[in-house]
Amino acid sequence: MRAVKAHDNQGEFYVGGMELDRQVAQIANQWRDGDVDAGDRLFRELADDLRAIAQARLHTEKSQSLSAGDLVNEAVLRMMRLDRIEWANRPHILAMAATTMRQFLLDHARRANRDKRAHRRVTLCTAIAQDDPPIDVIALDDALRRLGEIDPQRAAVVEMRYFGGMTVTEIAAVIELSESTVKRHWTSARTWLQERLDH
Repeated sequence: MRAVKAHDNQGEFYVGGMELDRQVAQIANQWRDGDVDAGDRLFRELADDLRAIAQARLHTEKSQSLSAGDLVNEAVLRMMRLDRIEWANRPHILAMAATTMRQFLLDHARRANRDKRAHRRVTLCTAIAQDDPPIDVIALDDALRRLGEIDPQRAAVVEMRYFGGMTVTEIAAVIELSESTVKRHWTSARTWLQERLDH
């Protein structure tokens, strides 16, 4: 976690870890309630994280017509419509951003592939090499939706780990499980999805 410099009436101090997460969530909730300036502060704070998530997602997606900036902007616009959500912490916000980006890419792929669907293999990993082939996001979404019907918790772990690029620690904080359980969920869910995508 980063530490940031802040000020109070006694001078400078540093805020990091969980306290920073809580402050980011507080700003996000102010933005949800209509504070435009809070939204500006929030997305300045999260800009690097959001761009990293977007770049990772675009690297695995077949379309070359979108930029990371496009994907970040679309995620922000869609998150603006979430007027009933209570933001818990920074990982929660990033998990939702990753989910929103995935949904946008899925919508984009469905529009592009309306007349034909070419399925390709997917390697579910978090360290995506530059020579990995692009994936069929529609096929992956179908498999992930099926997993969600069977085991919503494991599907959530895949969503955050693969699409959001979140660490095991961050996922454990969001869904309130131990890190060892998150690791087991990730391993078993990845195996289950890969078997279905290979057929």
